[in-house]
Amino acid sequence: MFDRQKKGDRAVLVLPHSRGEGDTARRAAEFAELVKSAGAEVLGVISARVEDPNPRYYIGSGKADEVAEAARALEADLVLVDHVLTPVQERNLEKHLGIRVVDRAGLILDIFAQRARSHEGKLEVELAQLKHLATRLVRGWTHLDAQRGGAIGNRGPGETQLETDRRLLAERVKMLTKRLEKVQTQRGQQRRARLRNTVPRVALVGYTNAGKSTLFNALTTGEVFAADLLFATLDPTVRKLENLSCGPAVLADTVGFIRELPHDLVAAFRATLAEARDADLLLHVSDAADEERERLHRVVDKVLEEIDAGDVPQLHVMNKIDLAGAEPRIDRDAAGKPVRVWLSAATGVGLDLLRQALGELLGGDRVQSSLQLPLSAGRLHARLKAAGAITGETVDEHGWQLRIDAPRSVIAPLSGGNAAETRLLRELLAPAE
Repeated sequence: MFDRQKKGDRAVLVLPHSRGEGDTARRAAEFAELVKSAGAEVLGVISARVEDPNPRYYIGSGKADEVAEAARALEADLVLVDHVLTPVQERNLEKHLGIRVVDRAGLILDIFAQRARSHEGKLEVELAQLKHLATRLVRGWTHLDAQRGGAIGNRGPGETQLETDRRLLAERVKMLTKRLEKVQTQRGQQRRARLRNTVPRVALVGYTNAGKSTLFNALTTGEVFAADLLFATLDPTVRKLENLSCGPAVLADTVGFIRELPHDLVAAFRATLAEARDADLLLHVSDAADEERERLHRVVDKVLEEIDAGDVPQLHVMNKIDLAGAEPRIDRDAAGKPVRVWLSAATGVGLDLLRQALGELLGGDRVQSSLQLPLSAGRLHARLKAAGAITGETVDEHGWQLRIDAPRSVIAPLSGGNAAETRLLRELLAPAE
């Protein structure tokens, strides 16, 4: 056994791969970006062929010896493994190498812990880390075997440090879960309030390096922080999107996705990708020049389902057509509805087509009209105002002259007044029916 070091970021990378695996070079580059985002210094890289995983180390015992020798020669502080290890495998590797071992799941959790800014995000990332740690309390540290006792009043079998850690961790998980339930209740109340917002919400989603932030900057006047790091920020950036035929919308740039996200981290994604879950439309950005784009598209869809955003309508954006040699265009379904836009965010080619498609998709279910209300319809006026459906109004002795701009789903439920108010709302909704 050994005393686990707590500091140090000089790392040796271990890249397991199998014969039937896809682009190993791409995966290795992606893992290197994760390591860079975590702030570690890469001292060396060791590739390991794994056809039949070793239950003790995952990699073979000979390869484990090679990693140990490299770590000693390079004076590394830790070993980062590009695969999810079982608690026993992680413990055995640490014992064999004599230094810390962090698998892919632990590395991503560490990055999220560094990047979380919102209160809910911090709570959920901590909860994910604790659930991950709970499976790692398998006596990988020498002090966990020590029993309490020895002094007067403390003698007897007592409980081991391992049992104490498990109990304290379970109590912390229980407390965080209760806090998150309270935050989720508050989020539900905020979500109901957002239903009164007439401005459509659009969220950018996609695999990392698909060009989401470049597209965001091209569509809006604001500049998104664009560091050469995965998960540079977990807090979405929101800007107003104008020059659409349907009127203004709100555009949010969310965190990029990546393969093999830790299961415990899906909860954290529920906080950081709230903009995607609550959006009226998702712009699913893909790299048109990437040969694996269809597989990566499925990775993103899988994560969207896990965060309860799988039912949100999508418009697929094929970015980087300048690299793919494709032409800008809009692909439509049998009903003529836009389903895919081909463009280049870097050069600006095709951005007008994207705005056109957004106008069609967001404006098709909105009510944009004028409404004359008599003074006797004060209750209906109040409901329309509370729903945020009124964008302009004048009043005289005859009543209110209103300009209405709101989703049909917001206006339709307001017809619970008297017969006269119901008739007025039916006339308002009729042109779009």
